[in-house]
Amino acid sequence: MKDLDSNSEVEKEIRLSLRDYYFLIRNNLLIVSIIVGVSLAASIFYAYTQLNIYEATASLKITKPQSNILSTSFTPDAGDFSSDRFIANEIEIIKSYTVRKRTAQKLITFFQNDSSYNKSKYSIIYDNKENRLHDPDGKILNADELAETLGKIVSVQQKRGLDFVEISTESPSTYEAALITNVYSNEYKQYNLESTRGQLTNVREFLEKQSSDKLNDLKRAEDQLSKFQEKGGIISLDAQSQNLIQQLTSLEAQRDATKIDIKSSQTELETLKSELNNQSPKVAQYMESLASEAYIKELQDNIARLQVNRDLVKSNKNNVDNNLLNNDYNGEINRLKKILNDKIKSLKSDEPGGSPEIIKELSRKILDAQIRIKSYKITLDELNIVVQNYEAKFNTLPTTAIEYARFERQREASEKLYSLVEEKYQEALVNEQSKPGNVQIIDNARPPVFPSKPNRILIILTGLLLGCVIALGFVFVNNYFDNTIKTAEDIERRNINLLAWIPVIEGLGTNGNKNFEFIVAQKPDSIPSEAFRALRTRVQFSKIGKDALKTILITSPAPNEGKTTIAINLAGTFAQSNKKTLIIDSDLRKPRIHSVFKESRSPGLIDYLFEKATLDEVIRPTYLENLFYIPTGTIPPNPSEMLESGPMQTFLNEMRKKFDIIILDSAPVIAVTDSEILSRKVDATILVTTAEVTEVDLMEKAVQLIKNEHSSFIGVVLNKFSYRPGYGSYYKYYYYYSQPTNGNSHEEHHSRQSS
Repeated sequence: MKDLDSNSEVEKEIRLSLRDYYFLIRNNLLIVSIIVGVSLAASIFYAYTQLNIYEATASLKITKPQSNILSTSFTPDAGDFSSDRFIANEIEIIKSYTVRKRTAQKLITFFQNDSSYNKSKYSIIYDNKENRLHDPDGKILNADELAETLGKIVSVQQKRGLDFVEISTESPSTYEAALITNVYSNEYKQYNLESTRGQLTNVREFLEKQSSDKLNDLKRAEDQLSKFQEKGGIISLDAQSQNLIQQLTSLEAQRDATKIDIKSSQTELETLKSELNNQSPKVAQYMESLASEAYIKELQDNIARLQVNRDLVKSNKNNVDNNLLNNDYNGEINRLKKILNDKIKSLKSDEPGGSPEIIKELSRKILDAQIRIKSYKITLDELNIVVQNYEAKFNTLPTTAIEYARFERQREASEKLYSLVEEKYQEALVNEQSKPGNVQIIDNARPPVFPSKPNRILIILTGLLLGCVIALGFVFVNNYFDNTIKTAEDIERRNINLLAWIPVIEGLGTNGNKNFEFIVAQKPDSIPSEAFRALRTRVQFSKIGKDALKTILITSPAPNEGKTTIAINLAGTFAQSNKKTLIIDSDLRKPRIHSVFKESRSPGLIDYLFEKATLDEVIRPTYLENLFYIPTGTIPPNPSEMLESGPMQTFLNEMRKKFDIIILDSAPVIAVTDSEILSRKVDATILVTTAEVTEVDLMEKAVQLIKNEHSSFIGVVLNKFSYRPGYGSYYKYYYYYSQPTNGNSHEEHHSRQSS
């Protein structure tokens, strides 16, 4: 049962806490409304003064490069990780400064060639906002400035799970947004194509130069032969010499073509090595050692020798067993090539595992190029040996024919070499042009119809939400740091007895007006007057017994808490209940009772204690029947000693005999010790606090000072309390029930309250 009661208490505390927060917001609705309104107005102003930004988007498909069938791994990539990584790398390339700089240069050229001269179509390429003092018409950004700007306005993102990439550009101009996006997409596509064809382009350019050089060599050889013939040299050779020259020139053409193949392959190899070294230096070193194995070198030597011998057999047209010998050579060459290919595949399978696909592909290409170059070099060595043998035979020709044969040999060699090089050049050109890029533009950007920014609804909603957060934060923070008493509950929660709460007296204190300070006499049917009567009742019943409570001390924690107003009106209610009541102004530092009744301060209490005035002179009547008061009189230099003196105690004892109720208006208890001294001499002490002014810590300290071994403290009065919705139903009902009914006299109203 105790557990249930405990849980109920906890739930009640939670409900009360949530209710307090709710009431806190309700009671600060004005400030909350102002903050939210200002924030909302600012967000609306900001939203509708922002420039419209348009976004144009192009869609590209990026295809992962495919390996040839021999270099493709038999183990497929796990999931789409490899493809996603490739797309991620391409996105970084798209964002790179290189691509942005190329795009910027193309855009500037396009703008300069735009014959429409409609500069309003441009907001980024042509900046008409900056530099107005020096160039009122605006300026064209340079390539570096525009490249930096593109990095801020162009976004690139991959469609989830697809090989599609979207390039988007933001600009205040719809035309410019689409233009930049399309130029950017095309420049990236061109850059990708150039990168993909990079190796083939290097080989093609090398062969193109070689073809041009060999053509020039052929022309020179023909000129030399023509000049020799014009001088009357030998113009014909016998069949044996002609056959020797043809064989020698064929071999020399093959030798020179092999040299070109070596240089071409070396050019390709250097490009591949450089790229691989950038990707992984360790893998590059590993690849250097693969092609140097002795077994591979021996196979390449044998294949090269067989190919050279086969070519020699082909060139010997008088050999009747030509076809038979060719078949034998080809069969043996194919057998050795198969063994070599198997070994190469084995080496490729031993390459470093776990490498990214791009490194694997580069490694395979490098291995192929290395083996191909070694094969070419072995073939070159064999051809050099054979050419030397044929040159020895060439030198045995008759002296009269050898000079002509040399010119003829040079011409035929140049012609055959040019034919071979030109054939390889055309093949390289076709390979380069047929090599596709990895990028395909699916959708070009179109000028957008609606702006993408600003999202005005979102801005306004954000401003509204932010205003609510700021307003609530202000209210809660202000409440957290506001340690003042606000309601009666704030007093009762600290186990301090609450005697009554006094509402704000309307008109009191407005422009210095004090006419309504004595409210119980001036407006006895008002709500504050009823509150003072309730205070009187609770004070009377705070101590039981005959003459149990005659002297009452009124004090406060700090100045300006309204203790004098409470003292006068409480005394007035006692006087209205036919009790002879005396108010003593015992605030010897800042007395104020005499000013309420608009009389002089002297003679008063201090004058009587110093025997400078009689009792009849200091006790003054008021316009309210049964109510008298004693002002302070001359202010002494030692107020505390005067209040603690024997004459003061004698004076109080004498007043007890003359009056039914004696109320002392004293100084604030925190400021001086006067109230502590008097609290030991009276029957009851009341502490006055002010709503939303008195700090809780100050109230608790004041109560602690008043309480002593002969404590006369009976409770606290909450002054200047202003009812607000949410403070509690009993406040509302009290306000409602305290209002007099039209046509009823004060006596009827008072009678109703007493009942």
